Amino acid sequence: MRILLVEDDLMVGAALVGRLEDDAYAVDWVRRAQPGLESMLTHAYDVVLLDLGLPGLDGAGFLAKLRGRGDDTPVLVVTARSEVESRITGLDLGADDYLVKPFEADELMARIRAVLRRRGADHMDAVLSNGQVSLDVASHRAWLADGEEVALSRREFAVIRALMTRPGIILSREELEHRVYGWGNEVESNAIDYLIHRVRAKLGADAVRNVRGVGWTVTREDRKP
Repeated sequence: MRILLVEDDLMVGAALVGRLEDDAYAVDWVRRAQPGLESMLTHAYDVVLLDLGLPGLDGAGFLAKLRGRGDDTPVLVVTARSEVESRITGLDLGADDYLVKPFEADELMARIRAVLRRRGADHMDAVLSNGQVSLDVASHRAWLADGEEVALSRREFAVIRALMTRPGIILSREELEHRVYGWGNEVESNAIDYLIHRVRAKLGADAVRNVRGVGWTVTREDRKP
């Protein structure tokens, strides 16, 4: 699952990115509204975390432009502005929820899940399965077909989840890097290869199929041997 964070405060942004990545989200972090709007033209996000008090074009302006062009990506406003008027403005402009700083990280995660449920896109509560491997996305647990539970690291879980979200579809190295690490992060050239190797070692050599020169994929549940 991929999140766009629009937050100008370095300390707050770093803390949010750390917690979100700990929960296996891929996070793209921008510190201004305009780069965020531009990023949303070329990337698909599951939810946007937006600070209202941005320099230049503020969060309200971001929301107005986003909704004005017909983009209905869920937006959770995360801001220090606690006044009722500010909340009403954000919600009227199309925000899906409003969380006032400071807040507990667990509450933020719960708000994200609630926003996605209301939009009918709650992948956090889903169990992904292709008959060979099953993933409980909410608890970050994985099982083999025989019921054996397998411990996966945060990154290992993120890469197999990205593949199982689109079974039968080949995902390129670049796409997996974006889904696992987010853009703007420096990634070692063999990072995805290493993660795939680790996942295969734990889930089985045929858990992930390599399409040479193209990318990786997992089989669909209804595929026959």
